Amino acid sequence: MPLMIDGGRIPAGWAEKKGWRVGLSADSSDTRACIKIALINNMPDAALEDTELQFFELLNTAAEDSHVLLKLFSLPKVPRGDRGQEHLNSFYFGIEDLLSSRFDGVIITGTEPRHADLRKEPYWSRLADVLDWAEVNTTSTVLSCLAAHAGVLHSDGIGRHALDDKQFGVFDDRRVSEHVLTSGTSEPMRFPHSRWNEVREDALISCGYSVLTKSAEAGVNLFVKKKRKSLFVHFQGHPEYGTGTLWKEYRRDIRRFLSRERPTYPKMPHGYFGATATKVLDEFRETALSHPREELLAELPEFPMGDGLESAWHLAAARVYSNWLQYVVAKRASTAVYAASASSQISVTWSR
Repeated sequence: MPLMIDGGRIPAGWAEKKGWRVGLSADSSDTRACIKIALINNMPDAALEDTELQFFELLNTAAEDSHVLLKLFSLPKVPRGDRGQEHLNSFYFGIEDLLSSRFDGVIITGTEPRHADLRKEPYWSRLADVLDWAEVNTTSTVLSCLAAHAGVLHSDGIGRHALDDKQFGVFDDRRVSEHVLTSGTSEPMRFPHSRWNEVREDALISCGYSVLTKSAEAGVNLFVKKKRKSLFVHFQGHPEYGTGTLWKEYRRDIRRFLSRERPTYPKMPHGYFGATATKVLDEFRETALSHPREELLAELPEFPMGDGLESAWHLAAARVYSNWLQYVVAKRASTAVYAASASSQISVTWSR
């Protein structure tokens, strides 16, 4: 199979799938040609394992005929419960291991922020170290959602802006610049978003970022900038999301309303549910607003009913990530050719 997990640390949900190769070491002879990717998964405990599987599935599909060797990391000081920390201890490597290594690419996820100013988060200093490391020790770096906001804040001082309401749902992106990452994609490209903040196009452009896709409703999504040796790829959205991820978030936010953890009923994710599910969920909303109580949550199914969910972003997500992996391979090959040429020139000089 195209995706392999490094070091034999295989989360159970992935290991249960038939035919996956596990337990290969990064220095074994049959992995030398692999694309070596670090996944720094900082998602909260409730989404930690789901996020693993989402990226596993996405990279496995995007790899096509290539082989990807993935190594798992997470930032220290991200708030964890006992179960989440146990999972990290079992399957993840420490950040010191990352900072003493080099990878072809790195993917860094966000997490649920506790502060409006990200620089006040307990993990900020280590995240800054990782971002600096990525500039010189990777060919390309992918930053997802909150990590994208952290990246532009750290390197260019670009602050994020609070939205009036959560940007939540599936939105149509259109290309605004030609780039290898969007080669072969169709329009519109649909991508999920789930965030309370945004970084704005004018600030990005003034600091040298190239905006590749944006949505009339959700604003900028995909934007890039070369930082030293690494192409930094930023998504404000979540192309990796699984079919049911937005539903799980919506259900969680409904629970928070019913238990009075949040004052307002959450808005339904845009462009996600079909007509039958929308009708049922609208009726549930009216009941919940009239008689809010946590017991009502039992009346919601684990997954929506009727014509169900829309997940039209999967093909676009796989195409963009496939382009990203191909970019990494091409840059690695050109670097190897340059190094071989330089070595040859040195050898000729010394032989004279």
